[in-house]
Amino acid sequence: MRDAGHAAVFLDRDGTINEEVGYLDRIDRLRLLPGAAEGIRLLNASGFKVVVVTNQSGVARGLFTEAFVVEVHRTLAELLGRQGARIDRFEYCPHHPTEGAGRYRRACPCRKPEPGMLLKAAAALAIDLDRSYVVGDTPRDLEAARRAGARGILVRTGYGTEHLKAASAAETTAAHVADDLLAAVHWILTEADRHGPDPRDRRRP
Repeated sequence: MRDAGHAAVFLDRDGTINEEVGYLDRIDRLRLLPGAAEGIRLLNASGFKVVVVTNQSGVARGLFTEAFVVEVHRTLAELLGRQGARIDRFEYCPHHPTEGAGRYRRACPCRKPEPGMLLKAAAALAIDLDRSYVVGDTPRDLEAARRAGARGILVRTGYGTEHLKAASAAETTAAHVADDLLAAVHWILTEADRHGPDPRDRRRP
């Protein structure tokens, strides 16, 4: 029988792992949210692949470069690593459909709510999307999850509470609403425990 692939948790970046500061255009503005490293460390220990998927239209808008995004991700990995947490892959979208100029100004399949980043990571890491989760603070994270065939979890950090107040549909389309990333991880692991300790053996109810 063909291996079904790994279960994974896809994480939005700003407002989910680190503080939402608008456009993160300086490294010194990068600050982890409380409990984020612990949550990622728990996912690592439980066998889930952990992938960051983030829209970074600041590149298209000319606020920073792709090289800077890579530097942010390198620093983020270092900050998490100091607390024993690991990101298996980073994916980002530098495009915007109407802002900026040149090659970055275009509608693309990688900008959430499109599922392109999830599909790319799934192909690279042999991820079974049907047994995976997306955690983020906006409805577009939930929609990307839906289009990829994963389950979406909305956190109240970042823009999460604002979106819940403005659009009640966001809560109904989420598989779960959690206070923060650590709480979301505890919910995911409880779901996995219902089907055995190895998330690769898990089947959705």
